Amino acid sequence: MPLVNHLKEQRARLGINQAQMGKLAGVSRQTISLIERGDYSPSVTLALKLAQICQVQVEDIFSYLEDEDEER
Repeated sequence: MPLVNHLKEQRARLGINQAQMGKLAGVSRQTISLIERGDYSPSVTLALKLAQICQVQVEDIFSYLEDEDEER
């Protein structure tokens, strides 16, 4: 799934590491790492929670890129 995220940039803006972000979001550091690498798509609830922690809209962190073949 072509889910693009800017979680790493948002986390850096806040000056917190993956473990701290995970603790705030109620998930492990590994989960944050997987999301940032694009290897894991968070649930809607987790995506909203991360946006709330970063004090941004969920669209500022996550966006979905449609495959050109799907549009045809």
